Amino acid sequence: MRGGRIIGLHLGLVAVLFALNFLLPAYSHGTVARVMVLATYAMGYNILFGYTGLLSLGHAMFFAAGMYGLAMPMTHLGLGAGPALLTGIGAAAVLSLGVGLLALRTRGVAFMIVTLMFAQAAWLTILLAGRWTRGDEGVVIPQADRVLLGLDLSNPQTRYLAALALFSAVLFGTLWLVRQPMGRVLVAIRENEDRAELLGYDTFRHKLGAVVLSGTVSGAAGAAYGLFFGYAGASFAETHYSIFPLLWVLLGGAGTVIGPFLGTLFMFYLIDLASGLTPAYMLIAGVVLVLLTLFAPQGLAGEIRRRWWRGLP
Repeated sequence: MRGGRIIGLHLGLVAVLFALNFLLPAYSHGTVARVMVLATYAMGYNILFGYTGLLSLGHAMFFAAGMYGLAMPMTHLGLGAGPALLTGIGAAAVLSLGVGLLALRTRGVAFMIVTLMFAQAAWLTILLAGRWTRGDEGVVIPQADRVLLGLDLSNPQTRYLAALALFSAVLFGTLWLVRQPMGRVLVAIRENEDRAELLGYDTFRHKLGAVVLSGTVSGAAGAAYGLFFGYAGASFAETHYSIFPLLWVLLGGAGTVIGPFLGTLFMFYLIDLASGLTPAYMLIAGVVLVLLTLFAPQGLAGEIRRRWWRGLP
């Protein structure tokens, strides 16, 4: 019964988002499509931070790897949207494997610093390779090229449904993962890695798997963002795009499946509403975020789990 309620909750969220495709005005329609793609990025981050307990400050490099892994072949090699999407995801997967093999030689604060340094190196590489990446200007993907399986992704309705399909796939993929033995081992590593090792689990292999899976999902979100919105820019590789998913996950509830979406949506609309009230909108946003941190330290979904529904994954 509990499993049915959990699946029903997540199916209900997808159903509501599908219905909103036909109900939202143009501005909110585009915003929610963007939120779903960025929430996918946050869900990728949540696999590593929320479930495995590894704090990364370099996830923007995976997001940007997916984005540029899509944009570069389309721009310079004339690759179609479908193959380019696969190259973007593949680029993020290969990068996350390399980074994981090196960064996981460290623990704790050292891991955080190493991932930050890798991300800075990736950002500088994008700037220095400006002949191909166009540096700060970024790469604009022509509308005519943004066609996948015969679907024009520059069309708002099509883009929204494609974003929903990506979000739904990662949402239910994460829900499946956390209920599998690997997901339970990741949580055990988060809670007490030494004890997990004593129980006979290969913690390095599981952590490496978490890094690769997290980086690949984040790269898929980056590739989708570039394809859906027609742009790949160096700003997406900067440090703040590594901080954003951490913030979204903390606000929504680290270690919960639905939390990254709630945190991303909350943050987007908080800033949007505050900016309509005053030019000092970040002050209002900051006060609200501090209050939320003080009175709901486990995030929105985390508080729901703590207060009313302990079985919420």
